[in-house]
Amino acid sequence: MRLAKRFAGQESGIFNGMEMRKKQVEARGTTVINLGVGTPDRPPAPHVIQALHKAVDRLENYRYPLLGKPELYRAAANWYRRRFGVDLDPEGEILVLMGSQDGLAHIAMAYVDPGDIALVPDPGYPIYAFGITMAGGVLYPMPLLEENNFLPDLSDIPGEVAKKAKMIWINYPNNPVAAVANREFFEEVVAFAREYDLLVCHDVAYSELCYDGFRPMSFLEVEGAREVGIEFFSLSKTYNLAGCRIGFAAGNREVIRQLQNLKSNLDYGVFYAVQDAGIAALEGDQSCVEENARAYQRRRDLLVDGLAAVGWSMPRPKASMFVWAPLPPGYRSSTSFCLELLDRTGVLVIPGIAFGSRGEGYVRIALVQEEEVLREAVARIAGAYNFNS
Repeated sequence: MRLAKRFAGQESGIFNGMEMRKKQVEARGTTVINLGVGTPDRPPAPHVIQALHKAVDRLENYRYPLLGKPELYRAAANWYRRRFGVDLDPEGEILVLMGSQDGLAHIAMAYVDPGDIALVPDPGYPIYAFGITMAGGVLYPMPLLEENNFLPDLSDIPGEVAKKAKMIWINYPNNPVAAVANREFFEEVVAFAREYDLLVCHDVAYSELCYDGFRPMSFLEVEGAREVGIEFFSLSKTYNLAGCRIGFAAGNREVIRQLQNLKSNLDYGVFYAVQDAGIAALEGDQSCVEENARAYQRRRDLLVDGLAAVGWSMPRPKASMFVWAPLPPGYRSSTSFCLELLDRTGVLVIPGIAFGSRGEGYVRIALVQEEEVLREAVARIAGAYNFNS
């Protein structure tokens, strides 16, 4: 049995290699501190768990959920209004998803034909490229470079490429590079999309993990954004509901309608009990969101300051749950360094090259362990290395 050409070679050798080496290190009796996968480790707020408990006992919640509860759509619209000042029609400009990844993975199936070009960030979250490849599209990487604050330089995209492109992907606050964007950049994206008739897909999953008083904005706040694009929001990071699989897409009415048409042929929606938890999260006390961000900020400071003391300097991100760290002095290969670090210290981080060719020279560190575990990670690295010498 032969795999489809579009799927052949899709397994990530780097991720698989890190997992294999992790098992080898654990077999030696070392407890691995996993700072690789970006999965929230903190629990949901008690009022969200309570809503889920109650909903599980309601027998009517075990029917096919299909499009979902109108209350959830209204809660999402209200949240966008409170948070970003954006007024959305809950009946036409929002679509509930089984986590934002659900929409990120499938949107290209509705808009990309075989051979169509899609503009994707490099480095970038792998699902963007995967969804386009599964639709038969052609990837055109947009370099995210430190000298450009990890924003794509749209003026560098050849006109003949832009004319053939169908979609452009952006993601701020960003995974993996932990960069942020401002209004000027989003306005540039809207103008670029209008000029070349592009669908903009913005992944805003990390908008609420923000630090030092910084508040990320929504792409939809920019005038004209709803004419050219949609935005994907996840409850996974903001409310620690990663395992529940709930999020939504918002924006352009026609794109939302077509994504809904596509989804109606793929699945039957989000479990009603999970929707009730989502309503409680979006409409309930938001102090849990603020505390969540404070916890990640403490983790960020502990890690960045601790590693700086041994000569491994890295930027202090304004948002996201990641640190995008340049390789320490003397290292050139992100894969080799990450494998060595895991072998010597039992600390697992992800090579930047796993996210695209422009990720070489960096590693992604996920802030997904409690402070005492991060202290242990810093202590292990400090005991094995002195990058100051």
